[in-house]
Amino acid sequence: QVQLVESGGGSVQPGGSLRLSCVASGIIFSTYIMSWYRQVPGKQRELVASIGASGETANYVDPVKGRFAISRINAENTVYLQMSSLKPEDTAVYYCKGVRVSGDPFYWGQGTQVTVSS
Repeated sequence: QVQLVESGGGSVQPGGSLRLSCVASGIIFSTYIMSWYRQVPGKQRELVASIGASGETANYVDPVKGRFAISRINAENTVYLQMSSLKPEDTAVYYCKGVRVSGDPFYWGQGTQVTVSS
């Protein structure tokens, strides 16, 4: 059974930092492109960052460039999202997604809430 389990969410003041983790099981982790998405109520889930299967390439959406960093440790089946200089507009449920490099199948985690508020 495939599972992606996120953790590390919480409440933080503007300017603060959080590190999200996503641990995968049931897949050959090193063959999956991993991504972080976020979603606020009433809006579509949006891509935040992604990292290649080997960890050599990473991509970010413009609103988080320079503030967020995605990384992975394949030996631990874990992908991270280090979030710094957090803003209220970063408030969302953050989801981990894994998609095999061939494009199929893909899996989602259950999400973790991040709240940025003073």
